[in-house]
Amino acid sequence: MTLPNSSDLIGTDKLEQQLLANGNGNGRKAVTNDEMQKAVRTLLTELGEDPDREGLRDTPKRVSKAWQFLTSGYNQSLEELLNGAIFTEDSHEMVLVRDITLFSTCEHHMLPIIGHAHVAYIPNGKVIGLSKIARICDMFGRRLQVQERLTGQIANALQEVLQPEGVAVVVEATHMCMVMRGVQKPGSWTTTSAMRGVFADDPKTRHEFMSLIRHNPQFH
Repeated sequence: MTLPNSSDLIGTDKLEQQLLANGNGNGRKAVTNDEMQKAVRTLLTELGEDPDREGLRDTPKRVSKAWQFLTSGYNQSLEELLNGAIFTEDSHEMVLVRDITLFSTCEHHMLPIIGHAHVAYIPNGKVIGLSKIARICDMFGRRLQVQERLTGQIANALQEVLQPEGVAVVVEATHMCMVMRGVQKPGSWTTTSAMRGVFADDPKTRHEFMSLIRHNPQFH
């Protein structure tokens, strides 16, 4: 089974296509640690700070390392991530993984997006390892994002690799660009959804999914 590259999925935006065209084969242009650290030093200087003072001396190195992790999703592919964890199973009932902790980065201000994803699908002869659903969320989350695109990418990925009867994704998140700056509205949440197949076409199936994610189980 040959899986599509994560950047070839339905709904992929032009930015990702440009990254692939200009990149080094792994989804983005190669940037050295030295270049990233110099950029951080420049930022600190322009903010009026002394990048050579004790507290900031290693900050460029730390920031470079942090951003490489926070954007590591650009360097992942679905085929590598899934690693064969798709199995034949005669199941046609809903599979739901809810409350998947999700971290991403707003592409407009490069500030955190923090929330949860609820992901469901109805198998059509194939099932996926449950942990892989969370890993798919992480892969797309570890990129510069808008929540609308992130939600669709998760749904499209599962639709492509499983060809299920349907996929449903709801993401609930708070955006630090709304909390820490600008409108400054702590406590505000944004909810986005992506419905594919039977979840889009059948109101009863969609209602079942929405009812299940409203339930608040307590796990200890």
